[in-house]
Amino acid sequence: MRFGIVFFPTVGPEDKPAPQYFDEALRLVDLAEELGFDHVKMVEHYFFSYGGYSPDPVTFLAAAAGRTRRVRLGTSATIPAFQHPVKLAGKLAMLDAISGGRVDAAFGRAFLPDEFKAFGVPIDESKDRFTEGVAAIKELWTREDAVWDGTFHQFGPVTLLPRPVQQPHPPVFVTTARSAESCAEAGRAGHHLQTVPNVMSTEELQERLRLYRAEWAASGREPGTEQIHFSYPCVVDPDGDRAREKGRHDDARNTAAISAAVESWGTTRSSAYPGYEKLVEATKRSHFGDKLAANKLLIGAPEQVRAQLEQIAAWFGDDITISLGVHSGHLSFDEAATTMRLMAEEVIPKLGSEGVRQ
Repeated sequence: MRFGIVFFPTVGPEDKPAPQYFDEALRLVDLAEELGFDHVKMVEHYFFSYGGYSPDPVTFLAAAAGRTRRVRLGTSATIPAFQHPVKLAGKLAMLDAISGGRVDAAFGRAFLPDEFKAFGVPIDESKDRFTEGVAAIKELWTREDAVWDGTFHQFGPVTLLPRPVQQPHPPVFVTTARSAESCAEAGRAGHHLQTVPNVMSTEELQERLRLYRAEWAASGREPGTEQIHFSYPCVVDPDGDRAREKGRHDDARNTAAISAAVESWGTTRSSAYPGYEKLVEATKRSHFGDKLAANKLLIGAPEQVRAQLEQIAAWFGDDITISLGVHSGHLSFDEAATTMRLMAEEVIPKLGSEGVRQ
């Protein structure tokens, strides 16, 4: 297993001022570099406390690039439907140059109706805009005098500057929350995979990974070269009861944030998002104890979290990468730093001889 850090703020001005949150997050980036974590990531969302402090992950990652030399920098994920592909391709290529070739470019469809409404983008077009946007960005990264004549965008001939440092382009990840077909499509296209185990059962996720890995291999790619990233909220403390107390508080605030963000699904229906109208009720049925028991949250003393990770490896394979959500903003910087240090010093080294891979 590899391990890194993902930032998904679920705070607003009434909880923590944005400058304070970003100061804490960037200090944790420094710590990730020091402790040997594989990557740092930042989400893209708008308007709500559910991710709204990060409307542009590339801005945060550029700041992280300037204070690190080793750790990889990942979007988690950026949304092609909300930007012109020329703009997004250029921003990511520039970040790749600033960082010396350390970008992992993850793309997602988005799923909040209020975000689509604000951008004037029909939510039913999300999948088509996502597919076209990713393809257009890869075209810009890999071809001079690129020409694109798509449904939503037309451009060219243009040659993107700067060119990506990584050739033929930065690793491309697809972020998917629920769709089995999206996993299969990612494998066929040769894209790496990001997902959140919290939104589906263990059996559903195992089936999606089986589909993804099968399609990756069937497309002629070497099995085992695919990258699969899972994101988990994580709180570790020397005292397991204290860790659970902190984790319960953090989970309650995170659940409140997503509940507010998905409220518009109560009156929205889209063929592109079958079943999403059930999200409103699903968030109300979210219980901390159930999620912890199902290993949807990594919370406890070091030995307890180590046992959780060993079970996760048994379910999904030990070749997956884990992104730890250590700082949504509701716990302090010191508490997040404690989690990172305990993971790096007490949990990961005891999972196997490799520890945190450099």
